[in-house]
Amino acid sequence: MGVEAELPRAMDVLARRASALRDALQRSQGNTESMVAILGSFDHRLSALEAAMRPTQVRTHAIRMAHENIDKTIKAADAILSQFDIARRAEATILRGPHEDLEGYLEAVDLLKGIARFFSSNKNFKGDEGLLTRVNNILSKSALKIEEEFRQLMSTYSKPIEPDRLFDCLPKPPRAPKSDHDADGGHSTHSEHPSKGLETGVCRTPTLIPPRILPLLHDIAQQLVQAGNQQSCYRIYRDSRGSALEVSLRKLGVEKLSKDDVQRMQWEALEAKIGNWTQFMRIAVKLLLAGERRICDQVFDGITFNKDQCFAELAGSSVLTLLSFGDAVAKSKRSPEKLFVLLDMYEVMHELQPEVEEIFEGRFCSEMREAALGLTRRLAQTAQETFADFEEAVEKDTSKTVVQDGTVHPLTSYVINYVKFLFDYQSTLKILFQEFDTGSETESQLAVVTMKIMQALQNNLDGKSKQYKDPALTYIFLMNNIHYMVRSVRRSEAKDILGDDWIQRHRRVVQQNANQYKRVAWAKILQTLSVPGAGSTGSSPADLSNSGVSRAMIKERFKSFNVQFEELHAKQSQWTIPDQELRESLRLAVAEVLLPAYRSFVKRFGNLVEHGKNPNKYIRYSPENVDQLLGEFFDGQQFGEQKR
Repeated sequence: MGVEAELPRAMDVLARRASALRDALQRSQGNTESMVAILGSFDHRLSALEAAMRPTQVRTHAIRMAHENIDKTIKAADAILSQFDIARRAEATILRGPHEDLEGYLEAVDLLKGIARFFSSNKNFKGDEGLLTRVNNILSKSALKIEEEFRQLMSTYSKPIEPDRLFDCLPKPPRAPKSDHDADGGHSTHSEHPSKGLETGVCRTPTLIPPRILPLLHDIAQQLVQAGNQQSCYRIYRDSRGSALEVSLRKLGVEKLSKDDVQRMQWEALEAKIGNWTQFMRIAVKLLLAGERRICDQVFDGITFNKDQCFAELAGSSVLTLLSFGDAVAKSKRSPEKLFVLLDMYEVMHELQPEVEEIFEGRFCSEMREAALGLTRRLAQTAQETFADFEEAVEKDTSKTVVQDGTVHPLTSYVINYVKFLFDYQSTLKILFQEFDTGSETESQLAVVTMKIMQALQNNLDGKSKQYKDPALTYIFLMNNIHYMVRSVRRSEAKDILGDDWIQRHRRVVQQNANQYKRVAWAKILQTLSVPGAGSTGSSPADLSNSGVSRAMIKERFKSFNVQFEELHAKQSQWTIPDQELRESLRLAVAEVLLPAYRSFVKRFGNLVEHGKNPNKYIRYSPENVDQLLGEFFDGQQFGEQKR
């Protein structure tokens, strides 16, 4: 009952609310339509207003654009006027020429180039063609003047350098200590090594072109290349610097010599030229060519220009002239005395190789680079072959020189001095042996070479010793020469290479020859002092008679001793043992054998002749006299100089 009563009321409430909502929606729709109508009216009025204002906006925009165009035109006119003003001032500078103010002249050229670029990029100005044409004409004329100025500057500052200035730039070699190479009576095989110390010193760079001129040359070269005149620039620079280099070397003494020219030279003249050449190479590479490369790089730095080819052409002729002499020496007939100058030349070329590689880098310089390397290899090869030639020449030496007094043979002193000089070149020889990749240590390789030469000398001396008719002199000769070899080795660097074993073996050879000398020279005279069966020293005359020793026999023995001793003295006082220690040692060794035997003989048998007629005829020499005369042996006295 309750629910049924409430339902109609709820429905009424809902109906009233729905009606109210419907009324509200109708009012809202009406408002919206009114607003749309108002907005439409407003839009219409705005359109009308805009249409009315459009002419004014167009006029305002036109006025603004006109102002902007006027500003641009004024600015363009100012730019053009300024270009005309710059052109007028630059033209005045260029017309005066580059001599008064080269830097200002080059700046003026740059300004005109800027003007040309300006008008070339702004083709819409009336009348600009005339100015552009005028500017280009002036630039063409300026290029000719710049080229002439470049030629003039290169001529002025491409003078040859005097030799004194170049030598002053080299490091001074250290003062060499006094050598004992010639103290043993031998002849030197080679002059003092001239290059020692030079390769390690620092060279002072000579001024080829004043530093203040180099930037100007660079700027001119840049202008010439930019103007398309690179060929003229190339030719002027190459010819000027190439001529200066050639004349500098000619003044120094560099000359082109062929193999035939070298072959015809006397040895002294050739040796002097080779000594000069080693210095010329250092001067040319370290000073002149290095300097030329440096200034070439500075003048053409940052410029599109083939500076490597230019340098190669200016230096090529001079370099090939320098190397031609070395080639001629390397290809000329080999001889032992050339070994050391070949080593000097090889040493210099090897020393300069890194600088040659640096100076002549690039494909355009490859010919000079390869020529230098080829010469280095040829010198090494020739030196190696000369080693072998020398060893063979020593063993087969057939010189007819006979040293009559048995002293040191000239061949021995020559060979020993030769070997000594080898050790002045140890560092060079090390490099030389490495060049041929022998696989041996330098010291052992040098030892092998030295031992072969020494053995060849010994073999030759053995042959020469057979020229003597007196066997005793044969042994004196061998003793003298082997002793000279041993003493020379002991006093030189050869000792460390050949070793103590070599020295000891050859000292024994010396002693063996001394012993052989004593045996063959004194055995016969000692026999005269030996009386078989004579008994003791104190034997009486009766005892001597019983032993078969007669007065006549003793007289004959004394006479025989006198004759033999006088002959020995006459000959052997003319023989020579140049080494004082060896001479005294051999005299003492003879005295130790002879004097006791002679003293004993006089004491035992002297009374048999002293009481007879002419006792001095038999006992001509006292033991003291014999000792004194032994002191005259091996002095190299000439006939008639013997002292009694």
